Amino acid sequence: MNFEQLEYVKEIIETNSMSIAAQNLHITQSAISQSISLLEKEFGVQLFKRSRFGTVPTDEGKKIIKKLLEILEKTDELKEEVQSITSSFSGELKIATIPSIFMTFLLKTLSRFKNDFRQIKVTIEEMEKKDVIDSVNQGVMDLGLISLFNPGDKLPANIIFHSFHYEGNFNIIASKDSALAFSKELQLVDIKDYPFVMYERSYFNNLIEDLEKQYEPINVILRTKNSEVIKRAVSEGVGISLVSSLMLKDDPYLESGRIVAIPLTGYPLNFNILSGGIYSNGGNQQRLVKKFLEYVEV
Repeated sequence: MNFEQLEYVKEIIETNSMSIAAQNLHITQSAISQSISLLEKEFGVQLFKRSRFGTVPTDEGKKIIKKLLEILEKTDELKEEVQSITSSFSGELKIATIPSIFMTFLLKTLSRFKNDFRQIKVTIEEMEKKDVIDSVNQGVMDLGLISLFNPGDKLPANIIFHSFHYEGNFNIIASKDSALAFSKELQLVDIKDYPFVMYERSYFNNLIEDLEKQYEPINVILRTKNSEVIKRAVSEGVGISLVSSLMLKDDPYLESGRIVAIPLTGYPLNFNILSGGIYSNGGNQQRLVKKFLEYVEV
């Protein structure tokens, strides 16, 4: 049973005609007839009696149809309640996000949110994590989406962190034909002699600098801020790269087997990555921000 079938039942009751109901609902008579037949088969009861005088409920069908119309009425009430709630929100929601969150789940979240809040203007800007925090702290952006390194990262006192309950880690990605592809885990010392495709973001740059201080300069063959270029280059065997597990969520390169991901462990990577949203306590759009965060599914 679905809501569409309930609408069909209601229209047939009001018109006493399968053909007129179909015409009013802008569907074919065969489509509405087939849908009602499926409903009758599901219940094991004939709901309507069809004759040249029209379509009317059977004695057994009357009791069931009464319940079906009650369900439809409650559904309409629920839709009206939702509409009254969503229409109470207005204005613009300005979101700053780090690239990995933008790529993985922000667009899906935005699609679901906009479906319910069409009147809200949403603008999104991609930034480095430090800039995301600064823009929220200064009131330039309403919501920031970031990853925190636990322990280690600290936020301004007036900033609230809403966890997405997703903990990630760092991975080396390599071509399926790489010798590293057979490793269960790696440490920095294991990758120092491999050509590197560098994700040109501040944290990753700092991490590579730490690696070079411990050993010797690594062979960075390509630097880019485009994560898709990184994965494409790695899949072609150009080099290996260092990425967060969030960047690999539902990734087609990984799922197709063109690249493999190997956890990178040990110092200085012995911590968890926490993803979440940040907003200013008492900000102008705090109520709208909290509503948007309800739509996030990681």
